[in-house]
Amino acid sequence: MTSFAFATAARIAFGPGSSAQLPDAVAELGARPFVCTGATPDRFATLLEGLDGARSWPITGEPTLDDIRAGVTAAREHGADVVVGLGGGAVLDAAKIIAALVPNDGDVLDYVEVIGAGRAMTQRPLPFVAVPTTAGTGSEVTMNGVVTSPEHGVKVSMRHPTMLARVALVDPELTLGCPPAVTASSGLDALTHCLESFVSPMANPLTDGFSSEGLRRAGRSQRRAYTHGDDLEARTDMALCALLGGLALANAKLGAVHGLAGVVGGLTGAPHGLTCATLLVECCRGNVAALRDRAPEDPALARYAEAGALLSGTAGVDALLDWLAETVRVLEVPTIGELGVTSEQYSQICKQAAASSSMKGNPIMLSADELEEILRRSA
Repeated sequence: MTSFAFATAARIAFGPGSSAQLPDAVAELGARPFVCTGATPDRFATLLEGLDGARSWPITGEPTLDDIRAGVTAAREHGADVVVGLGGGAVLDAAKIIAALVPNDGDVLDYVEVIGAGRAMTQRPLPFVAVPTTAGTGSEVTMNGVVTSPEHGVKVSMRHPTMLARVALVDPELTLGCPPAVTASSGLDALTHCLESFVSPMANPLTDGFSSEGLRRAGRSQRRAYTHGDDLEARTDMALCALLGGLALANAKLGAVHGLAGVVGGLTGAPHGLTCATLLVECCRGNVAALRDRAPEDPALARYAEAGALLSGTAGVDALLDWLAETVRVLEVPTIGELGVTSEQYSQICKQAAASSSMKGNPIMLSADELEEILRRSA
């Protein structure tokens, strides 16, 4: 008997041109939209022009605690009654957190996990509309927003089911302008979401369908979207991979890649997708080795082998690891050393990662030595 719960955005519209629904979707939810955008909102001027009474607010990098505080103040001053995230995963996360905090008293640190009080919200968030412009985080269908604390050197989440988007408009055409490096890191982040949720002990039949289809799409289009950025079919596959990965991770959780990546990103300031990409191969290798050594009957080993078939067309763990290693090479992913991580930081990274919520879906508990070996091999 299988039992599970599932939660996602209230409405999802997927496909080329779906972003044209934005003005009507926003008008149904409020009259004073507060629109979080990326650093170059002019790319989407036509969409923004259709939003009456809107105020735009640029998010120029992965949001910090101070960025969120400033955004909340600006949204309140605007009298916002609906929040839109139009941009990459960082923009969507910021918009999601701002929408949650505007009606609630206190500081962002009162509500975030790990470094904060983790307090429950007393007021329902403002309606949140998500329009991703990269194919990566799947934040358009998850219930958490990630924020960086430079002071603590870590990325943490604020999460609640009421933070899910009321509307998610996933338009692959909006990703056509992504440069190759962003395409690589965001795409590998989406792939990692599908893979980690697929091997998670909290996977269920519903998330399995999302994860496996996301892996299949990434297998045929990840490299092509990187080398041929104007290929709408490849971009559509990767936008769908990101969406499916978000649906899966929100309900089946993640593992060691994200547990380590959140800390590495907090220390170095490197984009989230890039840190995941640098750790992906060796985390998979480390998990497989630990499973073979301590839990050879664990079904996660068969899941890794099945993932090899979905990505490469050849079943088996070796096929999976070979395909991932070759893809990381083709996409010119740097090492964690090139991101600025030093061996002296390994012990602290592993300690913080082990305590992170992102480790909850790892198929096996990894020791401190095993985590450090992953970092050494990723350098």
